[in-house]
Amino acid sequence: MTPAPPAGRFELACPILPADIDDLGHVNNVVYVRWVQDVAIAHWQAAATAAQLATLAWVALRHEIDYEHPAMPDDAILASTWVGAAEAVRFERFVEILRAADRKVLARSRTLWCPISRATGRITRVGDDVRRVFSTGGRSAT
Repeated sequence: MTPAPPAGRFELACPILPADIDDLGHVNNVVYVRWVQDVAIAHWQAAATAAQLATLAWVALRHEIDYEHPAMPDDAILASTWVGAAEAVRFERFVEILRAADRKVLARSRTLWCPISRATGRITRVGDDVRRVFSTGGRSAT
């Protein structure tokens, strides 16, 4: 499902909160969705210009997550993300949830995101300036 990540990935430390632990003693699967969203937003905020941040927002259209190993309460977690291909208004993003101590992949995700105008709340096309940063340029496999 997930292609090999490029060298230019973006990473974010993700804390495990007491409420994240389920009755099986590990991080609940729903928390991984939050981490996927958190790293995507952090990447956008770190890489976008002030003008882009003021005019564009992103909404998730689809999440696919493969859970490989549980995250435990004492684990330090990193979410690592990189962009994939794009269509007219669908942008592909990949995330790996890693245990920081050994960088073991705990989960992998692929999400499709759609840009919207902050002014109208409607789907919008983006310029080449955004595409250069948030797309590999190819078409996604949707």
